Amino acid sequence: MAIRNPLPDQWNNFDSHPARAQAFCYSCDVTVEYDEIGIWSEVKLAIISEYASAYGRIMESQRRARIPSLRWIYIDAYAGPGYHVSKTSGEWVKGSPLIALDTEPAFHEYHFIDSETGRAQQLRELAGDREDVFTYGEDCNEVLLSRVFPRAKYDEYRRALCLLDPYNIDLKWEVIEAAGKSRSVEIFMNFMIMDINRNALRKNPDKSIESKVAQMTRLWGDESWKDAGYDQIATLFDGSVPHKVSNERFAEAFRERLEKKAGFKYVPKPMPMKTKNNSVIYYLYFASQKEKGMDIVNYIFNKYRVKQGL
Repeated sequence: MAIRNPLPDQWNNFDSHPARAQAFCYSCDVTVEYDEIGIWSEVKLAIISEYASAYGRIMESQRRARIPSLRWIYIDAYAGPGYHVSKTSGEWVKGSPLIALDTEPAFHEYHFIDSETGRAQQLRELAGDREDVFTYGEDCNEVLLSRVFPRAKYDEYRRALCLLDPYNIDLKWEVIEAAGKSRSVEIFMNFMIMDINRNALRKNPDKSIESKVAQMTRLWGDESWKDAGYDQIATLFDGSVPHKVSNERFAEAFRERLEKKAGFKYVPKPMPMKTKNNSVIYYLYFASQKEKGMDIVNYIFNKYRVKQGL
């Protein structure tokens, strides 16, 4: 199925086959490949879009009524190139950065981060010469802590909505905790339970992949994820063997960690994102200091749970 090129003119070498959609930019000498996304990702984007609009309306109301200097920021830590291709329809789907740019009321700043330089460059091209858009072709774990989160200082009436949507589990706990401790940053976070189960939290811990175990420890913040992920079952010979807990129980342990360790006051039950075969690919978490934010997200989550028959 051929799909129309939605990109700026300089991205003029375009392969339109959905399974390998890619473009080459002659002016910047980079090639970008686009992710083919399933229905779960389209649902996630719809959730982000709905909440971003509600978030902007609340902030604008507060700015007008009480805090004229209030400013709010959008942060996308794994931003991608701006577009995806739908597995369902074969059509182009706007990614989260373009959704944020289209949101009204508008954010005052946009920070798009992607470690793949081609994707970051395309976002720069799509944003044009806007002075409110900042794009980084670097590791988000470093950029967020050193340059982006410091722009959302609570005492200066700066607030931020941050999407942490890693492609696997390559995210540092320090980033999550910094958002919670800041009191000013709300997060949506993709918790890749399928990747975790396949590679780190395996039924037989001895078969876990060492590098993924290290990533999981970095994501969780310490090795206590092993206690959360396994029960020790007594054997007949005064010993014990590890027994892997359910996805739901492990997800709840992480939700509690967001509250108790990261310092978010309100963390609703996460939204499971499932394939057509009913397998959970990841859990979408929301974490905030505001009860109103949790109430809105619960409403949105419940609406999409009903639509998906969850």
